[in-house]
Amino acid sequence: MAIKKYKPTSAGLRQMSVLSYDELTKKAPEKSLTAPLKKSGGRNNDGRTTSRFRGGGNKRKYRIIDFKRDKEGIPGKVAAIEYDPNRTANIALIHYVDGEKRYILAPNGLKVGATVESGEGSDIMIGNALQLKDIPVGTIIHNIEMKPGKGGQLVRTAGAEAQLAGKEGKYGIVRLPSGEIRRLDIRCKATIGQVGNVEHELVVLGKAGKSRYLGRRPHVRGSAMNPVDHPHGGGEGRTPVGRPQPMTPWGKKSRGVKTRNIKKKSSNDIIRRRKGK
Repeated sequence: MAIKKYKPTSAGLRQMSVLSYDELTKKAPEKSLTAPLKKSGGRNNDGRTTSRFRGGGNKRKYRIIDFKRDKEGIPGKVAAIEYDPNRTANIALIHYVDGEKRYILAPNGLKVGATVESGEGSDIMIGNALQLKDIPVGTIIHNIEMKPGKGGQLVRTAGAEAQLAGKEGKYGIVRLPSGEIRRLDIRCKATIGQVGNVEHELVVLGKAGKSRYLGRRPHVRGSAMNPVDHPHGGGEGRTPVGRPQPMTPWGKKSRGVKTRNIKKKSSNDIIRRRKGK
């Protein structure tokens, strides 16, 4: 998709850019594959704010995506490429030969009329899903499972791609977009190709209103608050942090502190961390 820029007729339009959406072939979503989506406004089931600076935004319907790709041995035809307001990637509507319809993430280069399938014996072609044991080393992949049968959890954002770097016994070695290299069960499924909508990262919102459409409220600096609201707050005029290290609003160190739970089982499968430490 191409990036479209506007003439600078106002301050908001001066830097703003949008996608042309020329790849999309269908506007309205498939009704049977949508579900209601209620906004939380960043609040939990007690009504307390747990994610700050969220709220508002355009009304959306959720598109039910097939991350598991468990319809094996049945080919499907790409009927449309559609926009999904709930993710950065576009989605593809698949009509299977047995009459079922499903949405999948649209890989880069997938066209309407193409055939996709899943499972052992599928060709190494864009949009096909196979277990890591059936994918040649060096192949670009996305929508990767962390546990066999759980559904794709890794590499799902627009333009993302991972590479199957090798195989060792019952593990596949995958290089992720972050630079992290990790082991995954060789029975885990992945989809061939790079996630589409590659130019998404080049889009410039240009004005505060476009952030509000996405449900993002203004992010207030701690130094602009009062001392009762944030550790950085208060002082006469503009002041530095006033302590050896920046803090979160709850008084925890916000830099140089590891946040990964070391007891997490998946941590044991990291061969090289994304920060090279």
